[in-house]
Amino acid sequence: MAAPGSVSAAFQEYLQHLGLQDFPCGLGSWNKSCFNACRRPRAQPAGLEEAVPAGEETPEALLELLRDQHSPWALPPDCSPQERLLREVAVLAPELLHGSRVFRVVKSLRILDKGPPEDVVLIRVTQMSHASRHVHVTLATRCLRDKLAKPSSLQVEEVDEGVLRFQQLEELVLSANHIRTVTSAHLPRTLKVLELCYNAVGDLQDLCAQPPPELQHLGLGYNRLCGPSQEKYLTVDFWPNLVSLDLSFNSLTDLLGLVSQLSTLQNLRILVLQGNPLALIPTYRGFLLDSLPKLSILDDIHIWPEERQQFHGLARQPELIRSEARVVVSIGDMKGLPNPEAFQQPEVGSEGPVITYSYCVIYQFAGGEELKDKGSAEGTKIHQSPTVAMLDVDSSAQDTGETKSHQKPAATEEPKAHSARVFATPGQPWADTIDCSYRKEHITEDLVGLKSYLEAGTIVSVVEEKVLSWPVDPEENAVTNKKEGQELKKNGAKDKKKKKKKKQLCEFRSDPPIRSTLGTTRVTLETLLATEDLVATVCDFGILIPEEPPEPPVLEEKEVKKGKDKTKKPKAEKGNGTSQKTASSKGKGKNKDTAEVEEGQDLQPVPLTVQFQMQLLRWPLAASTQRQENVARAVGKTQ
Repeated sequence: MAAPGSVSAAFQEYLQHLGLQDFPCGLGSWNKSCFNACRRPRAQPAGLEEAVPAGEETPEALLELLRDQHSPWALPPDCSPQERLLREVAVLAPELLHGSRVFRVVKSLRILDKGPPEDVVLIRVTQMSHASRHVHVTLATRCLRDKLAKPSSLQVEEVDEGVLRFQQLEELVLSANHIRTVTSAHLPRTLKVLELCYNAVGDLQDLCAQPPPELQHLGLGYNRLCGPSQEKYLTVDFWPNLVSLDLSFNSLTDLLGLVSQLSTLQNLRILVLQGNPLALIPTYRGFLLDSLPKLSILDDIHIWPEERQQFHGLARQPELIRSEARVVVSIGDMKGLPNPEAFQQPEVGSEGPVITYSYCVIYQFAGGEELKDKGSAEGTKIHQSPTVAMLDVDSSAQDTGETKSHQKPAATEEPKAHSARVFATPGQPWADTIDCSYRKEHITEDLVGLKSYLEAGTIVSVVEEKVLSWPVDPEENAVTNKKEGQELKKNGAKDKKKKKKKKQLCEFRSDPPIRSTLGTTRVTLETLLATEDLVATVCDFGILIPEEPPEPPVLEEKEVKKGKDKTKKPKAEKGNGTSQKTASSKGKGKNKDTAEVEEGQDLQPVPLTVQFQMQLLRWPLAASTQRQENVARAVGKTQ
């Protein structure tokens, strides 16, 4: 009996669940004499059919039991036509699917665990004949979990020796299973297509011990291949007839080493490498096209002569193949911020603080070792977890985009842990439309970390910084002036001027800035791992609901007396300043039209949005950028 989790076990259990040996399919008392008669010489005259014994059914009657929707043996209405056809074959020629004979006719076997709600088993058989009946068909059977119970061993973990029983097998597809290694001695020598995508294969040594000599397609996408140790198995010594190779979405990083091995495959015409860290190198595609002149398709894109000519000679310039990636982040307009002046503004003469607001956009970029480029600095390194790094802007980071970080719950679940840095645009005061005009080029050698970052996506947030500045108490000023007068006598006239200037600037004292996150969203970046070079989106954070004005601070007894004295002054003195008004005084002193416009705006709030763009620089765009930087450096040296 086949071991659970093997290809043989999955195949056998699937056939059992289809009921190919049970009434009305297969061989049994319901059709035994009919098929025995087919094996004996016919004695009756031509054109006369032999009478069916009592208790048996004709093949036509058995087929009717399968096709009638009201029959208890009928398949569910939503099952595939190929599955119905397979059961009909089990009625018309049951001996071909009986016992080990089924292994002799199967040419293509596909066992795909696609996850809920379905698993798929595809079977293609050779031409079958029985007496006057001839069947030539491709059978593709679909096992629906909610209709046919999925055996626990249908999840394939091993390519066992039982696969050798498929004597005519040409195609074996075992995608989306749990296979970690494949023993080549268990593969039929007739095999031409082997597909192992979406598994956990991390080593090709066992597969390349005795590989099928006629194999033309090898699919190893979405596995765990990494490092130069696996590249040595991708040569003509192991795959002399290979035409198509899929290595997409692994962790291959050595572009030069891989190309040197693939160049030995003289029959290779189709190659898929997208999703590997090496595909993030700017010269990746051009170098491959010039190094492998017989390729027809690279990463599912046809290679035209004009494109190949564009990169002619690049293979002879390995110094251009730098193991680094260049990514440009651009942030444009920010819209939909509520005007803070309309909600928090103390009146003139009150002891309330002067409040200033500024806004910035922060985003995460891949951690790891980042190369320093002109006008940029490294951001603060954090560890990505189910929380999102929030802004704590350092004063020195405003011009560089560098930030520190707090922790705040993320808007969405983190797909994968990875190291990241946080960068921020310079803070700007409120406006209906804030033009961030932010552009930063990130250059990193950590290609594996960059791949993980792109798979997980980035977090973009809008942060508000509020600073409260309080008037300095006159008594505190008097004490300060007295101390300063004593110090001035000790210091020279030069220090005296400096202190006077300081005195004029210290009319207010500012509290530490209060930062709050107004919105957070995730931007998907997976397309940059494929053939796309640009992700441009408008981040929508929804409509913001402004906070209620804070309660006025509790005044001390001395401050209360001052307030009583001020209340004796005429009301005309109020309202002469330019400070904000509170929510209760909103609309006062304004004409009717302005009030109506603001009222209309309140009825139709605008969501908070930010224009975000990330571009992966590829050749020749990256080459042009590099030349511009080289010229700038040369000019700087001459000056």
